[in-house]
Amino acid sequence: MVELDFGGVKENVITRKEFTVEKAQNILKDEVVVSLGYGIQGRAQSLNMRDNGIKVIIGQENTGVHKKYYDLAVEDGWVPGENLFSMDEAAKRGTIKMFLFTDAGQREMWPVVKKTLKEGDAVYFSHGFSIVYRDQTGVIPPDNVDVILVAPKGSGTSVRRNFLDGSGINYTGKAEDRVKAMGIAIGSGYLFPTTFEKEVYSDLTGERGVLMGALAGIMEAQYNTLREHGHSPSEAFNETVEELTQSLIRLVDENGMDWMYCNCSETARIGALRWRNRFRDGTKPLFESLYELVATGEETRIVLEKSNAPDYRQKLADELEEMGSSEMWRAGTTVRSLRPKRQKQ
Repeated sequence: MVELDFGGVKENVITRKEFTVEKAQNILKDEVVVSLGYGIQGRAQSLNMRDNGIKVIIGQENTGVHKKYYDLAVEDGWVPGENLFSMDEAAKRGTIKMFLFTDAGQREMWPVVKKTLKEGDAVYFSHGFSIVYRDQTGVIPPDNVDVILVAPKGSGTSVRRNFLDGSGINYTGKAEDRVKAMGIAIGSGYLFPTTFEKEVYSDLTGERGVLMGALAGIMEAQYNTLREHGHSPSEAFNETVEELTQSLIRLVDENGMDWMYCNCSETARIGALRWRNRFRDGTKPLFESLYELVATGEETRIVLEKSNAPDYRQKLADELEEMGSSEMWRAGTTVRSLRPKRQKQ
């Protein structure tokens, strides 16, 4: 573990240098790691661990809406009866049970998994949702098992893509050797400690805020404003989305926001610095309200209520269709088709 300075605050982190993949393999050599569910996170994390030499088995049903995930597991090389089993059978075999269902699915499947827990087993989460809001989910592990958290700061798609690129992704975790080994085995760039509560509060706030909800809403507001003032769809999309995703955000990624500002025009820099403060002050009350709703459990109540409604999937499809078929994102489809093709090295 090394101490690093994060903006003037010292934090302890674990990197691959002091906690190697080989060390993770040694710690996990007598474990049977089971991925319960082969969805976005389950697939990415289990494939990464398999590539890192960890013994992994998959628990995935082969019926109904679950069949497509079972078929995907087979396509990825998992063998029925060897390292691909029904949920119940896989859970019985595993010593570290990766509970990677959706948040609503965890509430539904917990009774099945709980009855397979043996003293000394570990229940592994990639999100603090079910544990922190246990009064709503009913997910309460017994005292004789480890409860560990390795929470990727990115989607399962990013977890797998970054692993294949060799770059890794950040993770949070709280436990000892098991959680450190699991974090490294699934492809982390580094690990930093947190709690279930802090992880879920920050995660739910981030998803509803800058990462997804606020980003989509601000883009729509700017695009619509430009269109209402006579700008063409292509111009409005390029100025709202394309320049951000294809140019500016890459500069932020390389060296930070201030460095990106220094690599833009003086006109852009002066204006952005002035309006930054107005956007910050205007949205701060929204973020305070959002955080309060997350901390009180109201956001999770809504998630569980909506996701368990019989017409949830249709309503979700309708909402996503409304977003995707909007002029802005239809314009985006055309703009993306015009990007120059990357030359193969």
